[in-house]
Amino acid sequence: MMFDEDQIALRDVARRFAREKLRPDYQKRESQPGIDRALFQEMGSLGLIGVDLPEEYGGLGLSGVTAGIITEEIAYGDFNVSYMQLLSSLMGAIIHANASPELARTWNSRIVAGEAIVALGLTEPRGGSDAANLQLKARRVGDEYVLSGEKTSITFADQADAIVLFARTGKPEEGARGITAFLVDLDQKGVQRTRFNDVGSKIIGRGSVFFDDVQVPVENRLGEEGKGFTQVMQGFDFSRILIALQCVAAAQASIDETWEYVKERYTFGSPLAQYQGVSFPIVEFETLIAACRQLCYHGLALRDAGQPHTTEAAMVKWMGPKTAFDAIHQCLLTFGHYGWSMDLPHQQRLRDVMGLEIGDGTAQIMKLIVARERVGRAAVQYAKENKS
Repeated sequence: MMFDEDQIALRDVARRFAREKLRPDYQKRESQPGIDRALFQEMGSLGLIGVDLPEEYGGLGLSGVTAGIITEEIAYGDFNVSYMQLLSSLMGAIIHANASPELARTWNSRIVAGEAIVALGLTEPRGGSDAANLQLKARRVGDEYVLSGEKTSITFADQADAIVLFARTGKPEEGARGITAFLVDLDQKGVQRTRFNDVGSKIIGRGSVFFDDVQVPVENRLGEEGKGFTQVMQGFDFSRILIALQCVAAAQASIDETWEYVKERYTFGSPLAQYQGVSFPIVEFETLIAACRQLCYHGLALRDAGQPHTTEAAMVKWMGPKTAFDAIHQCLLTFGHYGWSMDLPHQQRLRDVMGLEIGDGTAQIMKLIVARERVGRAAVQYAKENKS
């Protein structure tokens, strides 16, 4: 896909920041207890957060494709730091579309400046991909809602300033029609948080958030009561493409490092790159990563044009993390015994990318979405009910 001059200029800003500021300390950051807020503020000052959000918040009002470009460039330098751009675009769009103008201005201006982290609260202990089966309750009491329950597997759980969460305001039998969205300040009485000891993405972290009769003003409801499920599912198409671009970038970083290594490493008097058994696997993964990247930008272009892009989003969400993991694994092996070391970044990229084979929907769920888009929900349901 061809980018215009403005996109290329912004890409170059992101590229310099990612490769000069972020990449050298990618591994060092893993030992830190949390993300360095100064990095987010610097990104905000450079216009690298929420580029697709309106100018009234300090955003640039640019396209989803441009948001994808920034996400990919930042992820090349630091996979985890790029999650701030992804989360800001997703949360900012939901807030902009559904919050009151005053509430949206308060939070989105802070998001764009890199001064606030707003997490997504969807998953609960009893259901991961079954997003409509929520148990956290929100009961109306006068001009407030009172929240009781737990959200889990929340990225930035112990670092976020606020959370866009989805709670049940209706009866359980109402399913998705009884779900309402709220923007909740996490710095208040009745909120408790935990942090998991995850395999990767340690600086952004993941954990549970508990709500014990937490009071939320009616003004913090996002959209109409009972409409929350529709709001979040629309946002997922966008975030799934950005996730794939994160993974593509991580794989590309390892591939680029591997090409340099096989040119410089000699065995039996010749560079490793001379041997097809070494170079062909790298070529194959570079090709697959390039194909995935193009499908990502095609999906974002469809979104920008107001066209359906659910299929493309689901395709890259399962293809991106899996292909990236396999590509990085091959790069690690190509480095031989040197690759089997914590000194090189391949092992951390493997662990970081692996988490997104799960988060925001597994490969199985993504393939089910594609099947439903192609043949219809009824046909898929019939096949499930009548399988031998």
